Amino acid sequence: MTTRTPSAPELDAELEALLRRMRLPHIRRVAPEVLATARSQRWDPAEIVRVLMAEEVAGRDRSSIATRRAAAAFPTGKTFDVWDPRLSSIPVPTQNALRTLEWVGRRENLVVCGPSGTGKTMFLEALGQAAVDAGRRVAWFTLESLGVLVRRHRADDSVTRAISRILRAELIVGADAAEGLYRLVDAAYEKRSMALSSNLHPSGFDEIMPKTLAGATVDRLLHHAHLCVTGGESIRLAQATSGKGVTPLD
Repeated sequence: MTTRTPSAPELDAELEALLRRMRLPHIRRVAPEVLATARSQRWDPAEIVRVLMAEEVAGRDRSSIATRRAAAAFPTGKTFDVWDPRLSSIPVPTQNALRTLEWVGRRENLVVCGPSGTGKTMFLEALGQAAVDAGRRVAWFTLESLGVLVRRHRADDSVTRAISRILRAELIVGADAAEGLYRLVDAAYEKRSMALSSNLHPSGFDEIMPKTLAGATVDRLLHHAHLCVTGGESIRLAQATSGKGVTPLD
């Protein structure tokens, strides 16, 4: 739909009031131009209704995606539009399979571990963005934010309720892993999909949390999980040394 032109007449006040009352903002926005076009081109009444309803549905879809994206609280806003699959050590067929998000529908997990700078978190964020675009609710958290949440609610023993709010999402994405993760992994087990990036392989989680807690966390996390281990040199370092990390100076 093109932008509203000066020649499009204002809506009848009564009609505009009805559209406001029925909460049809997108129809209200485009109706003047649509009605003007319909008159000039002698549209069938059914076509007018179809176009107006299609605009309302499309507008609501856009608003819903924007709301879900804001609620997810992604760290950078990066999507697969800026992702180069050739730079990742994750096999391209595996990347493509993960991008279908079929594993989310099966409530399976994804763990991507490997050295810093190998694209783990960026890949997970792009997956989360794709999930939002596909109509799914996503929650993003980091080690720091999860730790703050647990500490904030520990005093009044409301951690379980706080975790339950995170579980409203269909895909839970986390960067790094440490103490406090167990509660989330346990609550999400076989109910929601989790995607986790970590510099540590899950077998080494006992380095950052008590051994018994690490064992229980890894047991639940990996039971229904795809495990991708990244390697090679840091993508960020390679781009920096080649001058691709900045805009060239004149």
